[in-house]
Amino acid sequence: MRVLVVEDDDRVARGLVTALRHAGYEVHRVSTVEDAVRAAPVDVVLLDLGLPDGDGFDVLRRLRREPGTAVIAVTARGEERERVLGLRAGADDYVVKPFGTAELLARIEAVLRRTRTARAEASAPVLRVGGLTLDAGTRSAELDGEPISLTRKEFDLLALLASRPGEVVSRDLIVDQVWHTSWEAPSRTLDTHVAALRQKLGEQRVRIETVRGVGYRLVG
Repeated sequence: MRVLVVEDDDRVARGLVTALRHAGYEVHRVSTVEDAVRAAPVDVVLLDLGLPDGDGFDVLRRLRREPGTAVIAVTARGEERERVLGLRAGADDYVVKPFGTAELLARIEAVLRRTRTARAEASAPVLRVGGLTLDAGTRSAELDGEPISLTRKEFDLLALLASRPGEVVSRDLIVDQVWHTSWEAPSRTLDTHVAALRQKLGEQRVRIETVRGVGYRLVG
């Protein structure tokens, strides 16, 4: 995973870069507005809102144009008004200095889980299995050249299965990546969505198979 640290304080930046590399991330550090925008897209941006050469909120809005990039505001601005402005400008999370390394790493992991679908869409815009084509950029689906109408969750579920054609995808993984939770209710909802997808796929050669006690796989 690639992390961009946007921080003009050399001491703070060195600490962040060291901690992130130790945690296994690929890290690049910049200290200016233009360098920050030029370095994107990455998986996560740790953005200091107090940059000397530009408005941090403007940078945040510009970074939001990259759908696969998560942005965590890392700043000394701890007032509620500032946090609200940051979140409304598009920050996926807001961390106030000083902060602990363990907390920051946990927040990065949480943000990456929430943005997993967007990253998948950005990196693999078109998926094909047999006669099924899924365009993640336009969120459209075709079966043997004919468009099929899918709800948001149906598309996400089918795209996850299509990204691993022929492989068994566990129920737990599907619930985590499509519903972003481990609650029991979405697990039951999963069965309903699979049934709806099977109906829309019809008797075509592309089908969703159940592997009892494990999960599902898409074959075509």
